[in-house]
Amino acid sequence: MKQLLTFIILFALHTTVGAQDVTTLINKVKAKLDAVNDYEADGKMKTDVAFIKAPLGRVKVYFKKPNKFRLKKDGGISLLPKGGVSVNMNSLISGKDFVAIAAGESVLNGTKVKIIKLLPSSDNSDIVLTTLYIDEANLLIRKAVTTTKENGTYDIEMAYGKFANYSLPDKVVFSFNTKDYKLPKGITLEFDDNKKPETEAEKLHNKKGRVEITYTNYIINKGIDDAVFKM
Repeated sequence: MKQLLTFIILFALHTTVGAQDVTTLINKVKAKLDAVNDYEADGKMKTDVAFIKAPLGRVKVYFKKPNKFRLKKDGGISLLPKGGVSVNMNSLISGKDFVAIAAGESVLNGTKVKIIKLLPSSDNSDIVLTTLYIDEANLLIRKAVTTTKENGTYDIEMAYGKFANYSLPDKVVFSFNTKDYKLPKGITLEFDDNKKPETEAEKLHNKKGRVEITYTNYIINKGIDDAVFKM
């Protein structure tokens, strides 16, 4: 009985310390992100989705704390998963309405990362679960995998360079399953709900979508008028 009690106490202490470590890391990452009040960025966006022919296009991205975000593309279709459009991680960890759980360690593209799962505290949240892969040494989120109620699961992977001190990536890659994605207005595909073999449209729809944004420049903390975010 004493051994069992000792084990329970040690396990509880270990769990508490682990939770504290995770919270501390999240707070450090958040503090680094919070140094950016706003930014304007230029970039190039490449869309690779089976049912959409989209050439490489230039984009302009605007962000302002706490969660204002806009992406403008020079013509063509701008296809990004709803909820995943904030190319930074501010929106994921800006609040406190989630529970953070340590989920081990891994190596991502040669970088050692800590894996942390975020569970929303609110039942009304569209996000079901977010898994973060955090580069603890540089306090950077290298990857985020988010599962939503409305748009399935999408991945956001980031590569950093000269703007790493601001937690702003040089490159962002979105990956998502097109069958779970709600198409923007003006893009429609017909699908057969019965048990017949997949049509060509269905075969195309059951694919992975990929949107890649490579940034060429950032203007940081210079102030952005709220009018920029009005559609």
